[in-house]
Amino acid sequence: MAAGFAQSAALCYTGAMSITYKGIDHLGVVVSDLEAATDTYGELLGMPITGGEEIPERGIEVRFVDTGNSRIELLAPMRGDSEISRFLGKRGEGLHHICLEVEDLEATLKQMKTNGVRLIDEIPRQGSGGSRVAFVHPKATHGVLLELVEIAKLSHGEDA
Repeated sequence: MAAGFAQSAALCYTGAMSITYKGIDHLGVVVSDLEAATDTYGELLGMPITGGEEIPERGIEVRFVDTGNSRIELLAPMRGDSEISRFLGKRGEGLHHICLEVEDLEATLKQMKTNGVRLIDEIPRQGSGGSRVAFVHPKATHGVLLELVEIAKLSHGEDA
């Protein structure tokens, strides 16, 4: 064990920001062939495919894979200039991002900006299922692209 590990392991950071994180919503995986990836996760691995949709304004199509307590979001480009096409061309298929659900996306972005966090999106954009999303630059999070999501609420206060 490294010197000082026991002391640092006992540290508990409550965070300098008043942001309410609700947990990991999903892991985003970029694929070149959405049908083949759907077959792999659904048929070969036996995971339930719980839905999907096209998001034309972002140039992507998504499918959701249920993992029990979270989801995997399979992402495929709909066109060559989509937000994930460059990633796919440069890095190939694989893990793209971790998505954290937050209580209030606009307040979260405002607080992060105030604290000097490098953001890709300072204003939320349209996500799947009516949700709103924004991305934190991977240079701000030690190389990990973070997506923040605020889940759409139904009129009677339940999640969509």
